[in-house]
Amino acid sequence: MAGDALLDGPPSPGETLAALERVLRSRRREAPEGSYSAKLFADEALRHKKVGEEAAELVVASLRGKPDEIAHEAADLFYHALVLLQAHGITLPDVTAVLRSREGKRRG
Repeated sequence: MAGDALLDGPPSPGETLAALERVLRSRRREAPEGSYSAKLFADEALRHKKVGEEAAELVVASLRGKPDEIAHEAADLFYHALVLLQAHGITLPDVTAVLRSREGKRRG
């Protein structure tokens, strides 16, 4: 069937982020030796530092105007932001609920 081809395609952005969230939850719980994610969960200052660094790198990439570099830095920021959220027990559905609550509201 023609519609079945959609099921065989790449995962949606939401599915990809949800899968990453599951992996991070596991890394936080199991803290495997040598895991970069586990290292971030164990070090609050490092988590904060990395989110700041990645945000700055995304801004620099944006100023350079190179789409591949922007996407790479955005992925790094998403990853580190998800680690930070997980460390506080905040899930993607928590964040999307905030986004949905803002729909249709004028801000600033």
